[in-house]
Amino acid sequence: MNNLDSYPPPFRPQNNQTHNPDPYNPSSDPNEYPDPVPIIDLRCLKRNPDEQKKLEEACKDWGLFRLANHDIPLNLLNQLQDLARDLFSISFESKQALTSDSPVSYFWGTAALTPKGTALARGPQSINWLEGFNIPLSQLSGFDHQVPLLDSFRVLLEEYGNHLSRIARTLYETMAKNLDLDPETSKSFLSEETGIFRVYRYPANPNADAALGMEVHTDSSVLSILHQNDGVNGLEVLRDDQWQTVKSIPNSLIVNLGDMMQAISDDTFKSVKQSEG
Repeated sequence: MNNLDSYPPPFRPQNNQTHNPDPYNPSSDPNEYPDPVPIIDLRCLKRNPDEQKKLEEACKDWGLFRLANHDIPLNLLNQLQDLARDLFSISFESKQALTSDSPVSYFWGTAALTPKGTALARGPQSINWLEGFNIPLSQLSGFDHQVPLLDSFRVLLEEYGNHLSRIARTLYETMAKNLDLDPETSKSFLSEETGIFRVYRYPANPNADAALGMEVHTDSSVLSILHQNDGVNGLEVLRDDQWQTVKSIPNSLIVNLGDMMQAISDDTFKSVKQSEG
């Protein structure tokens, strides 16, 4: 199969355009930018008041931080990345058919929660230059076990989802403590049943000025936990009216605070503004 067949039709290069055959190749040297993003050590968080204070400051000043020592096996992250690459590599039509009767939804040209027609109606410059899969973690049992690729993905996501739940609970409990929230009441704000796994691909764009990978936005969630593709710098966040590149550093995660966390904290913590691609 021609690799271009895997792209949604509007993302395929025209006659006189060149194409990068591997959209996962880094677009820049990962060592080109400094990394000012605060680092939180998850293993130290529960027992170390200094680490808890660092988390509070990161939530107030950045709305984002890098998570070290998260204890998700590197092999699991690599397997998920490989399977995601396999999923994106099948034809566009196959991706649509694969998810037609599944809890998995496939989207392109717009973020997962934005109606596709809204962006496309505004013209090509409003299209988000991305495609992705949206997977509610509570519905993993609804995967089609007869489709090997999806079933393999389901098995890995069940393990990955357990790790994400562990990480989210640990972080949120510390945040709630820093905010002096009532422990029992605040538990209701973070539900594992609402967890969603999203995986994105940003196709090579021959005209970078024509469209964004993902337009400037804040997340609506309490927390977003991001595993970046190793060596690819695409995420930028707005801090002090300056856009800063968030480096992709192997075996670390990026945690974003969303609009719900800002609301829960009564604006003490901030929902970070970001763009991608």
